[in-house]
Amino acid sequence: MTAASIYVEQPVTPAESRTTLALLAFDGFLCAVLSVLFLPAYFGTMPFPISILVAAVVNLLLVLGARKFTDRAILTALPIFGWLLGFLVCVLGGPGGDLLVFSDWRTLLLFVAAVLPAGVYLFRVQLESMVVRAQG
Repeated sequence: MTAASIYVEQPVTPAESRTTLALLAFDGFLCAVLSVLFLPAYFGTMPFPISILVAAVVNLLLVLGARKFTDRAILTALPIFGWLLGFLVCVLGGPGGDLLVFSDWRTLLLFVAAVLPAGVYLFRVQLESMVVRAQG
């Protein structure tokens, strides 16, 4: 008998699910802000926007985590909505006209790379659920 066979997962209450989904949405917001702050990073004299890759992986992991707590696609997408809100806040700029996001290729690549993997996963999940509903 191994430890994995003894482990019993406790059922999650609706309150715990809502709290976890809210925290995952906040994590998406934080991911966006930190991705934008580290976007202009350089490695020597070469631009090194590692935050683009980190944002893509983290957003996908946040959506996968949200999927464990709900079957509804709109609630599973809460981390992406949090990320989009954080990105929008960074794009709007401050009261003095200062900007966190510049008009260059890294900003567009950050937006596409952060949203696309999680969006494709959500689309696939929604498509599979529609097929199951149509068959059953």
